[in-house]
Amino acid sequence: MSDQRPWFDSAFEAGYLELYAHRDLAAARTEVGGLVARGGAGGGGAVLDLGCGSGRHLAALRERGLDAWGLDRSRELLARVAPELRERVVRGDFRALPFRGGAFTAVWMLFSSFGYFADLENERALGELARVLAPGGMAVLDLMNPARVRAALVPRSTTRRGTLVLDESRRLEQGGTRVVKDVVARTDDGAERRWREDVRLYEPGEVAELLARVGLVHARTEGDFDGRAFAAEAPRQIVWARAR
Repeated sequence: MSDQRPWFDSAFEAGYLELYAHRDLAAARTEVGGLVARGGAGGGGAVLDLGCGSGRHLAALRERGLDAWGLDRSRELLARVAPELRERVVRGDFRALPFRGGAFTAVWMLFSSFGYFADLENERALGELARVLAPGGMAVLDLMNPARVRAALVPRSTTRRGTLVLDESRRLEQGGTRVVKDVVARTDDGAERRWREDVRLYEPGEVAELLARVGLVHARTEGDFDGRAFAAEAPRQIVWARAR
């Protein structure tokens, strides 16, 4: 029987971490260090990592002495959070955050955590982010760069990551506004798992319009975690916005 759950429930299970082993605490420390140095912690109050997964960015934030908290939907990834951080994470949905309004001076959504839903639901999720952000607080969205994704899209590939062999197929849908990846992960003993990833690609102008609709003011867009200028070939689309 096929998995009838939303793709973001079937994709983010415990085996997901093996696929992205290079996305580790060391990488998180570098990314967090750059964001904090450029003002990503807002006014120095509580910081929320939306889509915290197993908590690597949360751990890096806490190492810097910040009052950091995390939220994720995946029970399996949250179960992998370090014991000393488990009181700082909560399971929840981006579209209905279990926090009071204005609770955080900064809210981050990293590693393409924004864009999972249809457009209206994505706007609802961004509205929830804006609701829990304190006046003058800073939001940081780590998005895919649509121009780079379209230019570099590889329709099919087979690679090995750790104990897994991955067969991946990629395509653009809905007029090029969503990138969809179907994955088959096989172990050496023949066991396999299948899932899909399906993320909305937002153009810079679309992002600015979305921010304005939910009461956030676009501050700048960078091309990666090192703060480089944003351009068509930039690895990422790092969007900074302030709450009014």
